[in-house]
This record gives sequence, structure tokens and C-alpha cells, in this order.
Amino acid sequence: MTAPSARDVPRVIWSWALYDWANSAFTTLVVTFIYSTWFTKAMAPDEVTGTALWSRAVAVSALLTAVLSPILGAAADRAGARKGFLAGTTALCIAGTAALAFIAPTAPGAAVIALVIFVVADWGFETGYTFYNAFLPQIASPERIGRVSGYGWGLGYVGGLACMGIALVGFASDNPWFGMSTAEGFNYRATNLLVAGWYLVFALPLFLFVPERRVRSLRLDVRGTLRELGQTLRAIGRYREIVKFLVARLIYNDGLVTVFAFGGIYAAGTFGMTIAEVIVFGVVLNIAAGVGAFALGFLDDRVGGRKTILLTLVALAVGTAVAVWAPSRAWLWVAGVIIGVFLGPNQSASRSLMGRFVPERHQAEFFGFYQFSGKATSFLGPVLLGIAAQAFDSQRAGVASVLLFLVVGGGLLLWVDERRGVEAARAPAV
Repeated sequence: MTAPSARDVPRVIWSWALYDWANSAFTTLVVTFIYSTWFTKAMAPDEVTGTALWSRAVAVSALLTAVLSPILGAAADRAGARKGFLAGTTALCIAGTAALAFIAPTAPGAAVIALVIFVVADWGFETGYTFYNAFLPQIASPERIGRVSGYGWGLGYVGGLACMGIALVGFASDNPWFGMSTAEGFNYRATNLLVAGWYLVFALPLFLFVPERRVRSLRLDVRGTLRELGQTLRAIGRYREIVKFLVARLIYNDGLVTVFAFGGIYAAGTFGMTIAEVIVFGVVLNIAAGVGAFALGFLDDRVGGRKTILLTLVALAVGTAVAVWAPSRAWLWVAGVIIGVFLGPNQSASRSLMGRFVPERHQAEFFGFYQFSGKATSFLGPVLLGIAAQAFDSQRAGVASVLLFLVVGGGLLLWVDERRGVEAARAPAV
């Protein structure tokens, strides 16, 4: 193995963090705001059918991510080629995103073709985090890993909003730039080209300036990868704190997923916000999350990832409770800002805590399990919200169900011993 590369190098850290700025354009424009909305309106027979089709595509992508991320992470570790695997998933997402721009709604089977391409692109985006996150403990010292993770999350929120601002002004308008055609919604579809270009350009610094510790030549060894994955699972008792943390995250992350998915629906349905107002609400929450992730990264380094996550879960529970109780829009805004400020730090501290826990030889493999914990049961929160809303005939009751995931996840996190987790990561590799 080559000598360890220096940590806390500013050019390396910011090149790594800029990848978050790059790929957040995909989730902001394609998954959340522009293309997904346009698909349900223009590509499907009706909005209800379009929403159902889109949600199924997201579910398929999540399932593929959950199943394949640990395997591919182990393969990347075995080959010492995390950057190569990240390049592959990045290229897949960029190519798929660009291809969506050329699927016209009148083409035969357009909706199905677009969904298949989206699943491929979204899988590339989500799985890429397995390899991207694995670089964090390599480039940041244990004393700075929290703030470095926060830099990435903060840049991600801001980058996604910056790209969306360009898209809304220059593409998704009545007078798009460059005399762009609006026939068959091409100006909306062309936002995918913007995302692809944005992703490509801003991802390049990571591949140019972030070093990698190569252990052997790149080759795909399926049998060896599965054997090594099996050895890790048999030795999982050595990494009990990782297991306990991932179980806790599996629960509280479901609450966060539900907040993301239904925040706008709740604002519109219970408080009568228009679509434009919901977008503004979402933008403000994303800005708050970015600021929070950037600022609280320093707290993470000072008190530890576990305590930071617990603090954010308490704050998120308070914010959710305020949203459920809110008698007016003003109080909903208060709740939204609280949730936004502590949502980013929760995600950032979760990543940095995992970075402290992973053994060097298995960083991508364990971050594959981290991706698994974020996707395996991500349907539970939305399902429980729907059941509660129907049972009590109230969106407020549905949103209140989020508290269950935050409280239970936080309770499980109390059993995690950060010191022991760090010690296990530093012990000789299996």
C-alpha cells in the first residue's frame, strides 16, 4: 500500500466538498422540483398516475441502491479503486440525466422509457455516495471530520438551489434563454442538460485533486469481493457500534425522508399555500439546512458526532411538534426554519460519525451499508404518515407520526458508544 496521504489539505477538502455542490443539482431539479413535476403533468396520462409511476421508480432505485451498495463498496475497497467506481456511477448519472432531455412526451412509450432512464440515473447518483463518502476519513483528520462533512452538506444545499435558480430564470419560463423551443416542453426537458453539465464541471476537481490510496491494479473480482463481504459480516461483532448506529439511523432517517417528501404537501393542504409559496418555503428551508450544516460542523468536532446527532434529533422533534400544533402560517414558518437549521447538521454529523467508525481497509464497504441503512426501510415513514392521516382524517395526525421515528431513532442512538466505535476502527483490519 502507498504511504498515507496528508489530511486537512485545503485544496483536497474543497475539491471533495465541491462534489456535493455538483451532484445536488440532480436531486434538486430532477428528483424534487422541476423534471419530476413536469413528468407528472406532461408524460403521464394524468397527475395522479404520474405521481404513482414516479414514486415507483424512486422505490426501485432505492431498492437497487440498498442491495448493491455494500457489494460494490466491498469491490471498490478490494481493488483500491474508489475513485474509479465513483467515476462510473457519476458518468452513469450524467449520461442518464442528459438523455432525459431528448425523450419527447409524444414519443411511443415515452413515460416508460423516461422512467427506466431515470432509475438508472438515480441509482448512479445514490450509489455514488458510497464511494464519495468513503473519501471523508481519508482527507479529514478525526479532529476536523465534522466540519469537513458540514462543508460538503452546506455546499450541496446551496449548489442545488443555485442551479435551480438558473433553471427557473433561463429555462423553465415563458421566454427561455437562447431562443430555446418550448414545443413539447423542451425548455423544461432541457433543464436536464443544465444539470448534466453542472454535475460534470463541478465534479471534476474531486477526480483531479483528491488522492486515492491504490492497493492493487483495478480488476473486477466478483468471487473475491463476495468472499470478503462474507468475512466482514462474520466479523461484524467487532463493529457493534457501527451496527447499533446504522439501526438507529435506519429509524430516524425514515422520519427525515418523510419530512422531505411531505413538507410541501402539508404546507399546501393544511395551510393553503400555493405552489409558488411552497417553492419559496422549500428554498428557505434548504438555505437554513445549508447554513446549519456548515455552522454545526464545528460543534460536531468539539463534542462528537453522536451528541450532535442527538441534539439535532431533539430540535427536529421540537420543530415537528410545532408544525403539528401550528395555528397559523407564521408558526409553520417558525417550525420550518427550526427543521431546516437542524436537518443539514443531522445528515452531516451522521456521515462524520460513520467516518469515525469505519476501518480504513473497509471504508467504501461500510459506507455501502450506510447507504443501505438510508434506503432499506425508507418507505415506512410515508406509509405510516398516510395511515395516520386517514385514520384521524387529518394531515396534522399524519405529520405527528414523524415524531415516532425521531424519538425511537434517538433512543437507539443513546446505546451507541462513540469512543468504542473509534477504537474498533483503529484496531488491526480483519
